[in-house]
Amino acid sequence: MTTNDALNRKLNMGLVGGGQGSFIGRVHCTAAVLDNRAALVAGALSSNPERAKASAPDYDIAIDRAYTSIHELLEQEAAKPEGERVDFVSVATPNHTHFEIAKAAVEAGVNVMCDKPMTFDLAQAEELAKAVEASGVVFAVTHNYTGYPLVRQAREMILSGELGEIQAVRSSYIQGWLRTRLENEEQKQAAWRTDPSKSGAAGCFGDIATHAYNLGRYMTGVLPESVSCHLKTFEEGRALDDYGTAVIRAENGGLWTVTASQISHGRENDLFIEIDGTKGALQWRQENPNEMIVRTNGEPHKIYTRDPNAPFMNSAGAAACRLPSGHPEAFFEAFANVYRSAYDAMVLRATGSAVAGPDTVYPNVYDGVEGMYFIQQCVDSSQQDGAWLPLRHALARR
Repeated sequence: MTTNDALNRKLNMGLVGGGQGSFIGRVHCTAAVLDNRAALVAGALSSNPERAKASAPDYDIAIDRAYTSIHELLEQEAAKPEGERVDFVSVATPNHTHFEIAKAAVEAGVNVMCDKPMTFDLAQAEELAKAVEASGVVFAVTHNYTGYPLVRQAREMILSGELGEIQAVRSSYIQGWLRTRLENEEQKQAAWRTDPSKSGAAGCFGDIATHAYNLGRYMTGVLPESVSCHLKTFEEGRALDDYGTAVIRAENGGLWTVTASQISHGRENDLFIEIDGTKGALQWRQENPNEMIVRTNGEPHKIYTRDPNAPFMNSAGAAACRLPSGHPEAFFEAFANVYRSAYDAMVLRATGSAVAGPDTVYPNVYDGVEGMYFIQQCVDSSQQDGAWLPLRHALARR
């Protein structure tokens, strides 16, 4: 039995973005329907009317529900009977468009699944958080790496005190795909990610360091106090950073480093985190997501594998699994876990039940605000030659 049973139907999804040539739109669509709890029924797949209509068959969206803007989608869907109109929209567009799309949906009372970073800048993120609080909608940010079973296993272990007090976190996300100026070769993904008018104030740090930072916050619950950052653009002529490192002082006195690169030869999507506590330490790597290493001085190193039936798995880790051990679960399943957790909240809202507050299992609007604050403070610190700047936002998840 799932919480969808209380609603007695699937949730209806509207996809914004994801037109022909999109990567992340297809990921959202695949993850959203993986557990058969939602159906993609409508979309505003492109702002170009012809492309929006032409992309609809790729998703089996009926032509009369292939819209050309979020405003058209919301207006036309609101006119449909309850139970047929969209319950939520997934925002899978470039960064600079997120705010307008998400805010329109929130103000219309429609739940939102938004790609990260949540908005173009911090002011938009703070305004969006206020709108979410006023409307009461479910708002999730797809920091998808939080959905991996062993990440949730680690989070539960850390928050329950198994590692003791957390004193150090080392997180990094290393890629190499922007070692050359792909943005000059009409490569769509490179073009908008390196364009300040579309990506925002940061390049590499906005695109992937936010994942490394969010993962540390999600797994440990440790609150940041201040940050010193150095960003660098190594590819001459590129408008935004392609490498950077930040040192974070935590409120509990601990230290944290975040490093991100998109110019390291041969590196693909190497998101890595290592966490040191007073009772033990652990490490996890996204490219080998079904194993986690836990170490304690004087004891053999432990390798946790993703096994929902093993006694060492806690409830959070086991609940994020779909397959028995030995059958790898990875990117799509982790993405789908963010959706699945948000669906539980959406069904509660739809059936008149109370929805959890800021501290949800899925990344929410407050995590989105934190991500934008992280980007802003890192950029400002780098521009001031690594000056220490505050990093604790008033809306930070505890």
